[in-house]
Amino acid sequence: MQIQRKTLAQEVADRLIQGILAEEYVIGDKLPIEPELMKIYGVGRSSIREAIKILSIKGVLSVQQGVGTFVTSKNVQESLETQITKAEIEDVYEVRSLLDSKIAARAAVSRSEKELQTIKNFLDLRDKLAAENKAAECYQADINFHISIAEACGNSLLKEIYKITSTHILRTFEISHNNNTDSFRLSQKIHTELYKSIENKDPENAARIAQMIVDKVY
Repeated sequence: MQIQRKTLAQEVADRLIQGILAEEYVIGDKLPIEPELMKIYGVGRSSIREAIKILSIKGVLSVQQGVGTFVTSKNVQESLETQITKAEIEDVYEVRSLLDSKIAARAAVSRSEKELQTIKNFLDLRDKLAAENKAAECYQADINFHISIAEACGNSLLKEIYKITSTHILRTFEISHNNNTDSFRLSQKIHTELYKSIENKDPENAARIAQMIVDKVY
Protein backbone atom coordinates (compact mmCIF):
# COMPACT_ATOMS: atom_id res chain seq x y z
CA MET A 1 0.00 0.00 0.00
CA GLN A 2 2.17 2.82 -1.26
CA ILE A 3 1.18 6.40 -0.49
CA GLN A 4 -0.37 7.92 -3.54
CA ARG A 5 1.60 10.59 -5.40
CA LYS A 6 0.21 13.45 -7.44
CA THR A 7 -0.45 12.82 -11.10
CA LEU A 8 1.32 14.93 -13.70
CA ALA A 9 -1.99 16.58 -14.50
CA GLN A 10 -2.47 17.58 -10.86
CA GLU A 11 1.05 19.00 -10.73
CA VAL A 12 0.42 21.04 -13.88
CA ALA A 13 -2.90 22.26 -12.45
CA ASP A 14 -1.12 23.33 -9.25
CA ARG A 15 1.54 25.20 -11.22
CA LEU A 16 -1.10 26.94 -13.32
CA ILE A 17 -2.88 28.00 -10.13
CA GLN A 18 0.40 29.35 -8.75
CA GLY A 19 0.86 31.33 -11.96
CA ILE A 20 -2.65 32.75 -11.72
CA LEU A 21 -2.22 33.73 -8.07
CA ALA A 22 1.13 35.34 -8.94
CA GLU A 23 -0.64 37.18 -11.80
CA GLU A 24 1.49 35.59 -14.49
CA TYR A 25 -1.94 34.97 -15.98
CA VAL A 26 -4.70 37.46 -15.10
CA ILE A 27 -8.45 37.17 -15.50
CA GLY A 28 -9.33 37.36 -19.18
CA ASP A 29 -5.93 36.12 -20.36
CA LYS A 30 -5.81 33.39 -22.95
CA LEU A 31 -3.50 30.52 -22.04
CA PRO A 32 -0.77 29.47 -24.48
CA ILE A 33 -1.79 26.78 -26.97
CA GLU A 34 -1.32 23.13 -26.04
CA PRO A 35 2.10 22.59 -27.69
CA GLU A 36 3.47 25.62 -25.83
CA LEU A 37 2.03 24.44 -22.51
CA MET A 38 3.54 20.99 -23.14
CA LYS A 39 6.93 22.64 -23.60
CA ILE A 40 6.55 24.94 -20.58
CA TYR A 41 5.58 22.15 -18.18
CA GLY A 42 7.46 19.26 -19.77
CA VAL A 43 4.49 16.92 -20.00
CA GLY A 44 2.39 15.30 -22.71
CA ARG A 45 -0.82 16.51 -24.31
CA SER A 46 -3.05 14.30 -22.15
CA SER A 47 -1.66 15.79 -18.92
CA ILE A 48 -2.23 19.33 -20.19
CA ARG A 49 -5.81 18.53 -21.19
CA GLU A 50 -6.54 16.85 -17.85
CA ALA A 51 -5.05 19.81 -15.92
CA ILE A 52 -7.24 22.23 -17.87
CA LYS A 53 -10.24 20.01 -17.19
CA ILE A 54 -9.47 20.05 -13.44
CA LEU A 55 -9.30 23.85 -13.38
CA SER A 56 -12.35 24.20 -15.61
CA ILE A 57 -14.40 22.18 -13.11
CA LYS A 58 -13.16 24.50 -10.36
CA GLY A 59 -14.24 27.53 -12.37
CA VAL A 60 -10.71 28.87 -12.76
CA LEU A 61 -10.51 28.32 -16.52
CA SER A 62 -13.03 28.44 -19.34
CA VAL A 63 -12.52 26.46 -22.55
CA GLN A 64 -14.06 28.05 -25.64
CA GLN A 65 -14.00 25.56 -28.50
CA GLY A 66 -12.14 26.88 -31.52
CA VAL A 67 -11.02 30.00 -29.63
CA GLY A 68 -8.88 28.93 -26.68
CA THR A 69 -8.69 28.56 -22.89
CA PHE A 70 -9.18 31.66 -20.76
CA VAL A 71 -8.60 32.53 -17.11
CA THR A 72 -11.98 33.30 -15.55
CA SER A 73 -11.22 33.39 -11.82
CA LYS A 74 -8.36 33.53 -9.32
CA ASN A 75 -10.59 32.58 -6.42
CA VAL A 76 -8.85 29.25 -5.88
CA GLN A 77 -9.51 27.37 -2.67
CA GLU A 78 -6.51 25.26 -1.77
CA SER A 79 -7.15 21.57 -1.38
CA LEU A 80 -6.70 19.95 2.02
CA GLU A 81 -3.64 18.16 0.66
CA THR A 82 -2.03 21.45 -0.40
CA GLN A 83 -2.79 23.08 2.95
CA ILE A 84 -1.26 20.17 4.87
CA THR A 85 1.82 20.21 2.65
CA LYS A 86 2.35 23.87 3.50
CA ALA A 87 1.60 23.43 7.21
CA GLU A 88 4.17 23.44 9.98
CA ILE A 89 5.04 19.93 11.15
CA GLU A 90 3.76 20.77 14.66
CA ASP A 91 0.33 21.46 13.15
CA VAL A 92 0.41 18.18 11.25
CA TYR A 93 1.30 16.25 14.40
CA GLU A 94 -1.54 17.99 16.22
CA VAL A 95 -3.95 16.79 13.54
CA ARG A 96 -2.54 13.29 13.87
CA SER A 97 -2.89 13.49 17.65
CA LEU A 98 -6.58 14.28 17.25
CA LEU A 99 -7.11 11.51 14.70
CA ASP A 100 -5.07 8.53 15.86
CA SER A 101 -6.95 7.55 19.00
CA LYS A 102 -10.34 7.97 17.31
CA ILE A 103 -9.27 5.93 14.29
CA ALA A 104 -7.76 3.16 16.43
CA ALA A 105 -10.91 2.91 18.55
CA ARG A 106 -13.13 2.70 15.47
CA ALA A 107 -10.84 0.13 13.84
CA ALA A 108 -11.07 -2.07 16.94
CA VAL A 109 -14.82 -2.18 16.46
CA SER A 110 -15.09 -2.17 12.68
CA ARG A 111 -12.11 -4.15 11.38
CA SER A 112 -12.60 -7.29 9.33
CA GLU A 113 -10.37 -10.34 9.52
CA LYS A 114 -8.82 -9.41 6.18
CA GLU A 115 -8.09 -5.86 7.37
CA LEU A 116 -6.64 -7.24 10.60
CA GLN A 117 -4.28 -9.44 8.60
CA THR A 118 -3.13 -6.45 6.56
CA ILE A 119 -2.36 -4.53 9.76
CA LYS A 120 -0.40 -7.53 11.06
CA ASN A 121 1.55 -7.86 7.81
CA PHE A 122 2.76 -4.26 8.02
CA LEU A 123 3.52 -4.65 11.73
CA ASP A 124 5.75 -7.64 11.00
CA LEU A 125 7.36 -5.92 8.03
CA ARG A 126 8.06 -2.84 10.17
CA ASP A 127 9.81 -5.06 12.73
CA LYS A 128 11.89 -6.88 10.13
CA LEU A 129 13.03 -3.74 8.33
CA ALA A 130 13.84 -1.95 11.58
CA ALA A 131 16.01 -4.88 12.67
CA GLU A 132 17.82 -4.77 9.32
CA ASN A 133 18.18 -0.96 9.60
CA LYS A 134 16.58 -0.50 6.19
CA ALA A 135 15.48 3.01 7.04
CA ALA A 136 13.46 4.19 4.04
CA GLU A 137 11.60 0.88 3.77
CA CYS A 138 10.99 0.82 7.54
CA TYR A 139 9.54 4.34 7.53
CA GLN A 140 7.18 3.36 4.71
CA ALA A 141 6.14 0.18 6.55
CA ASP A 142 5.37 2.21 9.68
CA ILE A 143 3.23 4.64 7.69
CA ASN A 144 1.47 1.75 5.97
CA PHE A 145 0.79 0.10 9.34
CA HIS A 146 -1.03 3.20 10.53
CA ILE A 147 -2.80 3.73 7.21
CA SER A 148 -4.02 0.13 7.28
CA ILE A 149 -5.60 0.87 10.68
CA ALA A 150 -7.28 3.93 9.15
CA GLU A 151 -8.47 1.73 6.27
CA ALA A 152 -10.17 -0.49 8.86
CA CYS A 153 -11.86 2.30 10.82
CA GLY A 154 -15.01 2.32 8.70
CA ASN A 155 -15.03 6.08 8.09
CA SER A 156 -13.91 7.02 4.59
CA LEU A 157 -13.39 10.71 5.41
CA LEU A 158 -11.19 9.98 8.42
CA LYS A 159 -9.25 7.54 6.28
CA GLU A 160 -8.59 10.06 3.50
CA ILE A 161 -7.56 12.83 5.90
CA TYR A 162 -5.22 10.44 7.65
CA LYS A 163 -3.65 9.30 4.39
CA ILE A 164 -2.92 12.90 3.42
CA THR A 165 -1.32 13.73 6.79
CA SER A 166 0.72 10.53 6.59
CA THR A 167 2.39 11.72 3.39
CA HIS A 168 3.75 14.71 5.32
CA ILE A 169 4.72 12.57 8.33
CA LEU A 170 6.76 10.30 6.04
CA ARG A 171 8.77 13.27 4.81
CA THR A 172 9.59 14.24 8.40
CA PHE A 173 10.79 10.70 9.10
CA GLU A 174 13.17 10.97 6.17
CA ILE A 175 14.52 14.28 7.47
CA SER A 176 14.61 13.73 11.23
CA HIS A 177 15.65 10.12 11.74
CA ASN A 178 19.01 10.39 9.96
CA ASN A 179 18.57 7.15 8.04
CA ASN A 180 18.33 5.26 11.35
CA THR A 181 15.73 2.83 12.72
CA ASP A 182 16.61 2.80 16.45
CA SER A 183 13.40 4.51 17.55
CA PHE A 184 11.36 2.14 15.39
CA ARG A 185 12.93 -0.88 17.08
CA LEU A 186 12.21 0.73 20.45
CA SER A 187 8.56 1.38 19.61
CA GLN A 188 7.83 -2.04 18.09
CA LYS A 189 6.46 -3.40 21.37
CA ILE A 190 3.85 -0.67 21.78
CA HIS A 191 2.86 -0.98 18.12
CA THR A 192 2.32 -4.68 18.77
CA GLU A 193 0.14 -3.78 21.76
CA LEU A 194 -1.91 -1.51 19.51
CA TYR A 195 -2.38 -4.35 17.05
CA LYS A 196 -3.46 -6.73 19.83
CA SER A 197 -6.02 -4.26 21.16
CA ILE A 198 -7.52 -4.03 17.67
CA GLU A 199 -7.40 -7.81 17.31
CA ASN A 200 -9.21 -8.15 20.66
CA LYS A 201 -11.82 -5.54 19.65
CA ASP A 202 -10.92 -3.33 22.63
CA PRO A 203 -11.60 0.26 21.50
CA GLU A 204 -10.72 1.95 24.81
CA ASN A 205 -7.31 0.29 25.00
CA ALA A 206 -6.68 0.88 21.29
CA ALA A 207 -7.37 4.61 21.72
CA ARG A 208 -5.13 4.82 24.78
CA ILE A 209 -2.20 3.06 23.13
CA ALA A 210 -2.55 5.02 19.89
CA GLN A 211 -2.29 8.26 21.87
CA MET A 212 0.80 6.96 23.66
CA ILE A 213 2.43 6.29 20.29
CA VAL A 214 1.66 9.82 19.11
CA ASP A 215 3.03 11.24 22.39
CA LYS A 216 6.09 8.95 22.13
CA VAL A 217 5.39 7.39 25.52
CA TYR A 218 7.13 4.04 25.08
